[in-house]
Amino acid sequence: MNFLRFAARRLGEMAATLLAASFVVFGAMYLAPGSPASFLLAGRSASPEALEAINAQYHLNDPFLVRYGRWLGDVVQGDFGRSITYRTDVSRLLSDRLPSTLMLVAMALVAVVVAGLLLGWIGSVKGGATDSAILVTTTFAVGTPSFVAAVMLQGLFAVKLGWFPSSGAGDGFGDMIWHLTLPAVALALYLIGMLARVTRSAMLEALDSEHVTVARSRGVPEHQVIRRHVFRNALGTVLTTGGLIVSTLLVCTILVETAFSIGGIGQLLELSTTTKDFPTVQAISLIIVALFMIVNLIVDLILPLVDPRITLGSRRSSA
Repeated sequence: MNFLRFAARRLGEMAATLLAASFVVFGAMYLAPGSPASFLLAGRSASPEALEAINAQYHLNDPFLVRYGRWLGDVVQGDFGRSITYRTDVSRLLSDRLPSTLMLVAMALVAVVVAGLLLGWIGSVKGGATDSAILVTTTFAVGTPSFVAAVMLQGLFAVKLGWFPSSGAGDGFGDMIWHLTLPAVALALYLIGMLARVTRSAMLEALDSEHVTVARSRGVPEHQVIRRHVFRNALGTVLTTGGLIVSTLLVCTILVETAFSIGGIGQLLELSTTTKDFPTVQAISLIIVALFMIVNLIVDLILPLVDPRITLGSRRSSA
C-alpha cells in the first residue's frame, strides 16, 4: 500500500508539473521576436487581407489563453497540430524522425552504462596506475563537449580514415547502426566520464564502510565482497544520475544530429526553432520534458529495490 500511495502521489505531482511545463513550453515561443507569418511570407510584402488569412488559419490573432486551451485539448487527444514549416501533421513528422533518434539515444545509453560502470569499477578496485589512467581519461571525456567530440570523430574516423559514414542515419537496422556509431560515441563521451567518476567515488566510499571490513574478516571471497557489498551499495548513488544522463542525451542529441545531418528529432527541433514553427517546437519540447519526468519516476521506484536503506520518495541513504 505504501508503494501504491507513493506511486499515485508521484503520478499526481508529475501531471501537475507537466501541466505547468506545457504552459511554459507553449508561451516561450511567443516571447521570441518574429512570427510564423513573417516566415511564411519569406520576406515578401503582403496585403492586409493575406496577412489576416494567415493569422486566421493558424489562430494567431486569438487571445493567448484561448490558443493555449485549444492546443492543450488537442495534445491530450494526441494531436500536436500542423507544422507551419512542413505543412503536415506534427505527429507524422515525429513518427518519421523518431526511429533514428531513439536508436541514437539507445546506442549512446548502452555505451554510457557499460563503459561508465566498467571504468568506475576498475578504477576503484585496481587503484594505483590503473586508477590514475582512468581518472585522466575520464577528465578528458568530461571536458569534451558533444559538438567538439562530434567534429573530432567525424574528421578522424569518417573523413581521414573513412571507417564510418560522415552523415545520414542509414537504411535498415544494420546500416543504421553503422551510420550512428560515431554520433553515439560523440553523444556518450561526456556521460561516460561522468558516470565512471560517480561510480568510482561511490564504490570507494563503500569500500571504506564497516560492513565491508566485517565481510572480509569473515573470509568472504573478494569478488563477492565487491559485487554484493560494494557495487550494490554504490548502485543507489549511480542510479540517482539516471535522470541527468537521459536529459543530457536528449538535449545534446540536437547538436550531434545537426553535426552528422542525421535528420532526427533533435535536428528537427533546431530547424523548427529557427523557422518559428510553433507547433513542432512545442510538441518536441513537451515530449522531452515528459520523458525526463518519467525517467525520474522510474528511478524513484527502483531505488528502494536496489538499496533497502533508501525509503520511497528519498534519494538519500540513511546512516
